[in-house]
Amino acid sequence: MKAIKKTLSFMLSRLVITVVLILLQMGLIAFYLIKLADYGGWVQTALIIGSLSMVLFVIWRDDNPAYKMGWIMLLCLFPILGGTMYFFFGNKRPAKSLKKKLEPQEEEHWKDIPQSAGFDSVENTRLRETMGYVSGVGKYPAWDNSRVDYFPSGERMYVKILEDLKKAEKFIFVEFFIINSGKMWDGIFQILREKVKEGVEVRLIYDDVGSIRNLPKRFYADMKEAGIEILTFNPLKPFASLIYNNRDHRKIIVVDGDVAYSGGINIADEYINEEKRFGYWKDSGIRVEGDAVWNFSVMFLNMWNAFKKTEDSYDRFRPSETRESLRMEKGMVQPYADTPLDDENLGENVYLEIINCARKYVYIFTPYLVIDNEMMTALRLAAKRGVDVRIVTPGIPDKKLIFRLTRSYYRPLIRAGVKIYEFTPGFVHAKSFIADDKIGVVGTINMDYRSLFLHFECATLMVECRCLQDLKEDCLETMDRSKLIELKDSGRRGFIGLMIDSILRAMSPLL
Repeated sequence: MKAIKKTLSFMLSRLVITVVLILLQMGLIAFYLIKLADYGGWVQTALIIGSLSMVLFVIWRDDNPAYKMGWIMLLCLFPILGGTMYFFFGNKRPAKSLKKKLEPQEEEHWKDIPQSAGFDSVENTRLRETMGYVSGVGKYPAWDNSRVDYFPSGERMYVKILEDLKKAEKFIFVEFFIINSGKMWDGIFQILREKVKEGVEVRLIYDDVGSIRNLPKRFYADMKEAGIEILTFNPLKPFASLIYNNRDHRKIIVVDGDVAYSGGINIADEYINEEKRFGYWKDSGIRVEGDAVWNFSVMFLNMWNAFKKTEDSYDRFRPSETRESLRMEKGMVQPYADTPLDDENLGENVYLEIINCARKYVYIFTPYLVIDNEMMTALRLAAKRGVDVRIVTPGIPDKKLIFRLTRSYYRPLIRAGVKIYEFTPGFVHAKSFIADDKIGVVGTINMDYRSLFLHFECATLMVECRCLQDLKEDCLETMDRSKLIELKDSGRRGFIGLMIDSILRAMSPLL
């Protein structure tokens, strides 16, 4: 009976109803176009010419080649239906309304985050150039006078989050892709509600699609009643629109401008292993303290003010004066945001930089290994020149189709000398890179097309920071608990399996 109620509740949910209405709209458009083609050969010819023109348009676009291939196949196999789908979902550029709100806000406040400190403390020229690229193109500067603490699991980070939230005196910013009712959210919400009563300003951003199945219907109203200012990013509405491609996949908490949290960890009980969905949930996160927190504050405020204009100046949210202990911290810390609004694939380019500048080793955590030719080439070339390249993927998948797609990349990587590990105790959701004890990234950016090209993301680049040793130790400990995949383990799939994998590869940018 309970299962029936749960199924019925899901079928009548806003998500299902909205998706059905969108599909009906697309189906009707395709149906009328097909019927129109029956009225004469010249109409059919016109539609075919239109589909061919769309194929040429896709080829002309300055997009990732693999992304183009998937759409070209769909357009060739189903000219009318494929053309309809591309019209609504194929264009990676956000709708003008989304772009019109976000871009001016960011441009107005680039002046608030200039690259003031130099990179002189970093001896390696290539690392300085990498930070210069992120601050020059991505606009987010690198900072000294900052400290990063690394967390190898959600449950460890959660304890520290609660401690810092309780200390808030001025403001709290919370921005997440997924917020789910349960122990983790209840613990955070209880503190946020109390802080509002104490006069602390609390703002919350959550992604509608990411959280739509997890939150009660009165969630928005409950937050307003508690005094929490709230913004639903890109809400799902019952009409077809290409902007649904662009989700806010970021995870950010800022407390008083002095402390920030980020990483792969969402606000849901599986992330702190209070709920077992796919075995043990392996994630990673960081706590940033000091001047570098300002980057996270500006990220949040740009998103907030693009949709809810509340201030022209961000000055009151700046960090406090740097403590002497933070001045003694080694290394540079550079939180940055990646956006689909521009043509710069910052998230992927930083990953490629880490791989290409590595001389001894590169260790990678990723839940989804759905890579393009540029990433495949960089990983294989690094291994061939003698770099110890290791990638940890899930042993228990959350999405079986994507897991099969991930495994389809194993053979060419293993043949080149890349070591692939599957985390046998459960699911790896961490998105982390580290190379040569010198440079690393912890963030929200998956190695798939959605994260790299369609979503709003964030990450933190760390150069010569002490916490990199903690990240390295976590990588090695996790590999000890994982299965090293041999070439024979990747297996031959036979003709049918090969065809399935080939189709998945071709369609991977669309998944």
